[in-house]
Amino acid sequence: MKPKYSFMKNFKYAREGFKSVFLNESSFKLQVLFFVIFSIVALFLPYPIWAKVFIIASMLVPVVVELLNSAIEGVVDLVSPNFHELAKYAKDAAAAAVMVSIVIPIMVWVGFIIYFW
Repeated sequence: MKPKYSFMKNFKYAREGFKSVFLNESSFKLQVLFFVIFSIVALFLPYPIWAKVFIIASMLVPVVVELLNSAIEGVVDLVSPNFHELAKYAKDAAAAAVMVSIVIPIMVWVGFIIYFW
């Protein structure tokens, strides 16, 4: 029987997942640090509020993709503790997704800087 849905339990699991990834993944800590620093900078820019919201939201993309990357790496390590070419492929693809996701906030920042210059 499927357990009954509980928003509070699901929120607790999400919070525990965030904490676990933050404590165990240095790349995630770096993503969160960049997010916090550049969000503070964005708040002080002389841009309209919609632009600030858009800039800050775009910086969440790499954070989310890094969380997914960590989840993929964890599952791959669980099911394939020894080296396997497909395991390497999955981990490399997830890392590439993080790299590509970092381009999004860079493009947004550059776009807004040029637009509001």
